[in-house]
Amino acid sequence: MNNISGRIGFKENNWDGLVYYTIPSFEQTGLVKHGFSSRLGGVSTGECTSLNLGFKRKDNPENVRENFNRFCSALGILPDQMVFSDQVHKDKVLKVDLYHQGMGFTKQSEIRETDGLIAHQPGLALVTFYADCVPLFFLDPVKKIIGLSHSGWRGTVAKIGRQTLRAMEEHYGTRVSDCLVGIGPSIGPCCFEVDLPVAEEFAKAYPDRQEEIIKPFGNKYYIDLWKANIIQLKDYGVPEDNITTASLCTCCNKDIFFSHRGDKGKTGSLAALLMLA
Repeated sequence: MNNISGRIGFKENNWDGLVYYTIPSFEQTGLVKHGFSSRLGGVSTGECTSLNLGFKRKDNPENVRENFNRFCSALGILPDQMVFSDQVHKDKVLKVDLYHQGMGFTKQSEIRETDGLIAHQPGLALVTFYADCVPLFFLDPVKKIIGLSHSGWRGTVAKIGRQTLRAMEEHYGTRVSDCLVGIGPSIGPCCFEVDLPVAEEFAKAYPDRQEEIIKPFGNKYYIDLWKANIIQLKDYGVPEDNITTASLCTCCNKDIFFSHRGDKGKTGSLAALLMLA
């Protein structure tokens, strides 16, 4: 595995058998409730065993609701405080407020084609979904602003992390140098094998750093999504010590996480959740 700059390691938590992960630097601020789920501790069965948090998976919706009830209880939030993204692997970031509370869970959502959410009001829990893609958590502890973005390979090429920070700057006056960022469990450089066209997209997006991100292997290539996201964040002004990487590969650890690649597409959904306390 490539060397990862910044801080290494999310904290593993166990709430009555439900396993989830938190970011130490975020916890130390006392400003947020947050977590990244595992597949452990829910009620779903089959390919979605057991903590599936995706309504679009092959699962009973009542199982998903119960799983969310458990995950929210572990984090100390109410399910009707959540607002869901509507992910399409692009770079749109939306400012949400208490008007959006419940969208995707307790009421029909008006949010469309949005991979990133930002907010400034306490009690609004941002939620994004995963099964190998990269979760990006953002916290401005000075202005008390949060952001949460889904960064798959297309989002990483489009630099949605940078877009999220830019949206926080434009809407709330965030200073990027103040921000804490967490890069959650996702497919690692050990497992993200791609063909030449995808590798070329990364080479175009990161022309001066492609040797750090792209590793040739025969006629295939391995991509380091963690490093690509770190590079874009640092280049935009986030201090290296403010970035924490879980450094946990979902594909290598498919006994703990849902993994689209590791489970050959037959899998459930993980979720990232972030709320100002």
